[in-house]
Amino acid sequence: MSLSRRSILKGAATTAALSVAPMIMGASHGKPKVVVVGGGAGGATVARYLAKDSKGALDVTLIEPTRTYFSCFFSNLYLGGFRTLESLGHTYGKLASEYGINVVHDWAVGVDRDKKTVSLAGGASLPYDRLVLSPGIDFVDGSVPGWDLSHQNRMPHAYKGGSQTELLKAQVEAMRPGGVFAMVAPPNPYRCPPGPYERVSMVAHMLKENNPKAKILIFDPKKKFSKQGLFQAGWENSYPGMIDWLDSEFTGALEEVRPHSMELVVGGEVTKADVVNVIPAMKAGRIAELAAITNDKGWAPVVPATLQSREDENIHVLGDSAHQGDMPKSGFSANSQAKVAANAIRGALTGSKVFPAKFANTCWSLIGTNNGVKVGAAYEATAEKIAKTSGFISQNGEDAALRKQTYEESIGWYAGISKDMFG
Repeated sequence: MSLSRRSILKGAATTAALSVAPMIMGASHGKPKVVVVGGGAGGATVARYLAKDSKGALDVTLIEPTRTYFSCFFSNLYLGGFRTLESLGHTYGKLASEYGINVVHDWAVGVDRDKKTVSLAGGASLPYDRLVLSPGIDFVDGSVPGWDLSHQNRMPHAYKGGSQTELLKAQVEAMRPGGVFAMVAPPNPYRCPPGPYERVSMVAHMLKENNPKAKILIFDPKKKFSKQGLFQAGWENSYPGMIDWLDSEFTGALEEVRPHSMELVVGGEVTKADVVNVIPAMKAGRIAELAAITNDKGWAPVVPATLQSREDENIHVLGDSAHQGDMPKSGFSANSQAKVAANAIRGALTGSKVFPAKFANTCWSLIGTNNGVKVGAAYEATAEKIAKTSGFISQNGEDAALRKQTYEESIGWYAGISKDMFG
């Protein structure tokens, strides 16, 4: 073998070694550190993918105050009696034991962007090379006059999974015969666009079986809503005469709710109800605001291809809190965005290959027993936004077999995304 041949092979071997060994940035302080705030569809997924795909090259910490995560998606099926609450609960044990993620049960209460640290309510301060914020939603103070969080036990929002969902179900079950369930629907944009209307379907399903003379009123600030034609046709077929959708153009604006007397004042008229489900206007989770990365609408603008904050390249924002373009705020969207962000972060911190960003979403809704419908789309990143490239939606008039198949598809999806999030 000639010297030049040996040199070439030696050089090739060196190149090969470089290609398989991760390029570790931030080596001056050990492995690069990624801190993830929020253990839902976005946060749990990005933490798992970062830990799994980096094979120990990254130090991943997940901050989540609760020890059991109850998904908001599928919580309506619990209201309708199609799921147990326990089936919606997930713990973080596998993320710690199987993926080596440092799971910290605490509240993140501050971000120092200059020092790149996250402060916790318990007093700790965690350094990061990249920070991922996936805190979900918070409510806009004053968006429903007369209501704030101190009234959530009288008029539950049930838009964060767990005890609020339990409370709303108990209230519906305790309604007097022929009573009134009233919903204050949220303005755009909000978490899970079909969610309020699937909820109405599931409450109607429960009332039809146990309290068939009850009424459901929806006071809606919007002129239209997601899957409107599918829902309204389903309500007419399955729950005739039970549900009235009342948009503000017809009724006039919601003036106030009165939690202590269970009244709503709409267009100068007072309506008395037995159960009032108030879903206020929404904004990004509080920690995004504390990090000073939100806009005047309360959401966090991001770079579409990486989910990096427009205000700070060292922070990524996922899911409901992100102002990103065409994707709806949903668990599926957050899960999809998390994989793109994990790929981008790993590339930035270890030198691994970064693949083009592709996103997908499907939102399933259950109208009644085995009567499932769906809407979904594919997306790609442009310079300005995450842009929709194609879409699909269920059609009115579908046969019972297809609706049952759509529902069963959603059950499979829930099992799949749960495993994708928590291992």
